[in-house]
Amino acid sequence: MPIKFGTDGWRAIIAEDFTFDNVARCAQGVAGYLKASGASSKGLVVGHDTRFASREFAQRVAEVLAGNGVKAMLCNGAAPTPAVSYNVLAQKAAGAAIITASHNPAIWNGFKYKPEYAGSASSEVVAELERHIEKSGRPAVMPLSEARQRGLVREIDPRPAYFQQMKRLVDLNAIKGSGLNIMVDAMHGAGGGYVSDLLSTGRVSLEEMRGQPNPAFPGMHNPEPIAHNLTGLSSAVVESKADAGIAFDGDADRLGIVDEKGQYINTLQAFALLALYLLDVKGERGAIVKSVTSSDMLVKLGDIYNVPVLETGVGFKYIGPQMMKHNALIAGEESGGYAFRGHIPERDGILSGLLMLEFMVRKDLRPSELLSYLYSKVGEHFYHRRDVSYRADDRPKLQAKMEKVVGAKDIAGLKVKSVDATDGYKFRLDHGWLMIRFSGTEPLIRLYAEADSPQRVESLLDSAAEMLGV
Repeated sequence: MPIKFGTDGWRAIIAEDFTFDNVARCAQGVAGYLKASGASSKGLVVGHDTRFASREFAQRVAEVLAGNGVKAMLCNGAAPTPAVSYNVLAQKAAGAAIITASHNPAIWNGFKYKPEYAGSASSEVVAELERHIEKSGRPAVMPLSEARQRGLVREIDPRPAYFQQMKRLVDLNAIKGSGLNIMVDAMHGAGGGYVSDLLSTGRVSLEEMRGQPNPAFPGMHNPEPIAHNLTGLSSAVVESKADAGIAFDGDADRLGIVDEKGQYINTLQAFALLALYLLDVKGERGAIVKSVTSSDMLVKLGDIYNVPVLETGVGFKYIGPQMMKHNALIAGEESGGYAFRGHIPERDGILSGLLMLEFMVRKDLRPSELLSYLYSKVGEHFYHRRDVSYRADDRPKLQAKMEKVVGAKDIAGLKVKSVDATDGYKFRLDHGWLMIRFSGTEPLIRLYAEADSPQRVESLLDSAAEMLGV
């Protein structure tokens, strides 16, 4: 079967297509790519999340690298993707291979590749990887015990270097001394224990829920930190009178936020809040890079603080290169992944959460109050995303319907001002926007809308669903 990388890596259902043989093919292709690029002598960091057999899949990657004479720095346990990615820089490695399916349901797993700059692989790198995987042939495998004896595989702890980076980027002492009461939901993923360890001393009160690894991700359809998966966190925040709740997805590169009232702060609001913090409170300046599905609030912040706002397709394989090219202050996407200058050109849910706590401390405001402060700058914005699953055989029919929608003059009573086809179709309307696109990682059609009222948002989504017949 051909292995194709989507928005961020290759993902498939465990034991169906995500098998040891196919993971070995990926690793063989990576080894070939590294040799062709002359970077194989630097070795590769290999990490994994908490999913079923992720550790064993990561070990197979290390065995294939060793079989090709490429040194593997194998993480000594499950680790967040951003921590593994940062260790590419800390270890001066050629890149990283990470076994994770991020936020996907439990039956999925995946293979992410991070080049030497420690971000998502660009479209050009992905094309080369796929070419090497396609022509890889039978993988060379060296048993792990032999690879260790020969010094081709060694275990590393990704935490120390990553923790030092967090201390450089965030005033952890200010958070520790704040007396904040914080709830953390690790969603049984790789981020469990990271924030509690970083904030373990001082006056801050922190309680973690779903911190133990569980590959079944019980109680949720998938480990994505969005409203319907965070009802437990919302209740816990209210019951414990916490100042905020923060949550991470399965590999901790995404952030979810619950305010002190137990209300979910959506991903577009969170992105705008983090940008506001850097621009308004910290006084930093630099470009904002946003995916096409991100909020117009960022455009307004760009105007207010006189910084450029650049828009890309969905996924850090598009966002990351633009972030590096323009030395952007902040970059992010609608899915809850945000990146920051001075770190890695990649999503980091843990750093995002810490910066949000730092924002609260610096302004002495709780999340709902920070949101009011944001709205005082840009006005109220409302947003919702609706995901609709489909059968693979139906995609051509749905694509045809989607293209017919492009000709619409108005949607839900709002005039269509323009249509952007950067990634799917984004309709710019009076008082907001609507977007329709296929997910790059799952068999889903995603419908997005942002407007000046919740009612208008739902009306736009209903109209899109009706036009597509879904």
